[in-house]
Amino acid sequence: MLGALLLLVFCQSAQALPSFARQTGQSCVACHAGGQFPELTPYGRLFKLTGYTNGVQTNPLAAMIVGDFTSTRNNSDGAGSSISPKDKQFIIDYGSVFLGGKITDVIGGFAQFTYSSYDHQDASGNWVSHLGSDNFDLRYADSRVDASRDVIWGVTLNNNPTVQDVWNSTPAWGYPYVSSTLGAFGGVPASTLIEGGLAQQVAGIGAYVYLNKSLYLELTSYQTAKNTWAFLSLGNKKGDTYHPLTYMDGSSPYARLAYTYEWGAQNVMVGAFAMNAKILPMDDSNNPVYGQGSTEYRDVGFDGQYQYLLEPHALTVQIRYVKEEIRDDTQTLFDGPASLRSFKLKGSYVYGAKYGASLAYTNVNGSSDATAYPDSANFSPDTQMWTPEVFWLPMQSLRVGLQYNYFTRYLGASNNYDGNGRDASENNTTYLYMWYAF
Repeated sequence: MLGALLLLVFCQSAQALPSFARQTGQSCVACHAGGQFPELTPYGRLFKLTGYTNGVQTNPLAAMIVGDFTSTRNNSDGAGSSISPKDKQFIIDYGSVFLGGKITDVIGGFAQFTYSSYDHQDASGNWVSHLGSDNFDLRYADSRVDASRDVIWGVTLNNNPTVQDVWNSTPAWGYPYVSSTLGAFGGVPASTLIEGGLAQQVAGIGAYVYLNKSLYLELTSYQTAKNTWAFLSLGNKKGDTYHPLTYMDGSSPYARLAYTYEWGAQNVMVGAFAMNAKILPMDDSNNPVYGQGSTEYRDVGFDGQYQYLLEPHALTVQIRYVKEEIRDDTQTLFDGPASLRSFKLKGSYVYGAKYGASLAYTNVNGSSDATAYPDSANFSPDTQMWTPEVFWLPMQSLRVGLQYNYFTRYLGASNNYDGNGRDASENNTTYLYMWYAF
């Protein structure tokens, strides 16, 4: 199968670039730092802020495919059964189709639909695939530039809080940019709601302004992606066993503030974001329960990004800290008031838009809770993980990488975290991938 994927990749024309590159006439490096998609350069950020409208209308279709191999250090549970059934197998994991680009001079968008080859196993043990909405961002944007001001303003419709953001320090487009979907330990076991908990579950409409290429302000309101907005949550539905739709109790506000500065080949951003969301409980059939309270999440985050971009060098650093306060009136997800804190620091370097390496550190900690973290012997979410990665871009649209998740702490302990003798290091995961966009 590896040979088949290599044949697929290298038989494609090197001119088969994604739709945004066709539209702008620019190479991938113009928008992506060192060609490392999806990390955006200043030009790439302006392209997104102005509604994906720069350039000429062209074929809006693009696609990507990911093939990968995952190896867990100890893939057996206490009973001797496999934790990850596809461990140590090379698979065509998932693929996406994109619609993106200019619609009018002031309207443009980005829509992604993803097909997972091995989504879950049914009662008979057979693998079931899945097709659903992925990231979506439709914009109206305009600008005014004169001797005294440079202003960009716009409106966004999206389905994932922070997917509209143009910096890679916020969750939706943050590191890791590709990771194991089938490996049981492809990431940390607990995360804040804003770090993916509402992705493809909500519909958000917001407004933003970017002043003098320095100050960014945004306000967005989110609600459940149902009825008119159901296309934003395609693949998730009420009562579904594997992909239930999350129901919000009313609307949820999201706010974003960022300050940016550029000098020479360098640029920096410092920012903050916040969201308040109430989630309805689910019954045993994954249907929403009304009139019995909700679980409230208050997330506040601080982030920053630094870039040095001067051929042949591309150096990027991102940092993010999120504090979450939780109040569960239903006591179905948490025993009582709870808190969770998430910290991530990542740096990467790419030489000649071809050879790259990165290192990330993730630390999650919070209050102990028997209902929320039953797999921990002390009911703790505390996890620490290092992720080194090396990658190669033999051409603009292909990345081959090797990633390693190294756990120094998992669910509250380094040793015997589950009470059955399993150590955090047994979850260490090697991930080899090939990511091709065309």
